[in-house]
Amino acid sequence: MAPPAGVVGMTEFSQRVEAISISGIREVFEAAGEDAINLGLGQPDFPTPEHARQAAVDAIEAGEADAYTSNRGTPELVDAIAEKHARDNDLDVAPEGIIATSGGSEALHLALEAHVDPGEEVLFPDPGFVSYDALTKLAGGEPVGLPLREDLTLDPATVEEHITEDTAAFVVNSPANPTGAVQDPEDMREFARIADEHDVLCVSDEVYEHIVFDGEHRSPMEFAETDNVVVVNACSKTYSMTGWRLGWVAASERRAERMLRVHQYAQACASAPAQYAAEAALTGPQGVVDEMVASFEQRRDLVLDELEDMGLDVPKPEGAFYAMPKTRCWTAASSSCPATRSASTARATRASPTPPTPNSSARRWT
Repeated sequence: MAPPAGVVGMTEFSQRVEAISISGIREVFEAAGEDAINLGLGQPDFPTPEHARQAAVDAIEAGEADAYTSNRGTPELVDAIAEKHARDNDLDVAPEGIIATSGGSEALHLALEAHVDPGEEVLFPDPGFVSYDALTKLAGGEPVGLPLREDLTLDPATVEEHITEDTAAFVVNSPANPTGAVQDPEDMREFARIADEHDVLCVSDEVYEHIVFDGEHRSPMEFAETDNVVVVNACSKTYSMTGWRLGWVAASERRAERMLRVHQYAQACASAPAQYAAEAALTGPQGVVDEMVASFEQRRDLVLDELEDMGLDVPKPEGAFYAMPKTRCWTAASSSCPATRSASTARATRASPTPPTPNSSARRWT
């Protein structure tokens, strides 16, 4: 029986959920028409590699994807993730330190839920991925956004300056969403040192690790002397598998065991068909990744050319598929300027933008 129309109960909602709202990016995405070109959502427009798709099909047809898997994931996928870290990052991650998750978002959620107590602070880059703030609040923590350098990278010194006795963790994201900035290896070494010396957790979001045009990706876990680094990663961007929802955390065994407690009750296990697809993606031919990255770099260059032709100042993104131009304020009477905006270059095409027409001689940068 449906409740009477217009009748509102008196049951209240939790303060944690009332502290967050639906992402504005998602609201725009849902409202866009079918013929809209979406430059706001971080989604590649390439197909998932055929061998990954086929692995899921084969598992389904063989009846291997009908039941729960281990909470951590299938042994084959866990081994594939461990081998990926050895191959790409020169890291020795034990299978017991890995959990396959429902996308990188769940992986980030597990890391914060397992390590943040109510009232504790989580430091993260600002501008940064919208989930850092929201997931911190859902964990009962206090989000602390950190300003970036002129090139939009996060300065380790800024992190260290903001650490207090209430700090539980800080987030590093390289290549970064939504700036495209890539931290250099020395920064990553410093982040590891900070985590070690201050005994705080470093959550390293490495979802875009393979989409690098300039510089190189290094993980702070490579430099850490303690287990105070947790890596969050996913197949979503590297293999164009956003809809498959398959990510993972990599950590020490003791940290993974705590995160597994959250995962077990919130998710049980990642989708079985997606696990088979991810295993194939990680262990199969990697040439498709190189092809996507080459295309993203061409689109990056196109977007930069067009934005600069509009008279905008744009720090050159070294990775991911975003650009964040500085925006001008054209109204002299305005007491504040809009924040810098990020556009995804994942679907960039040639365009002929018209520069904005100023209605005032005042030009302020944000």
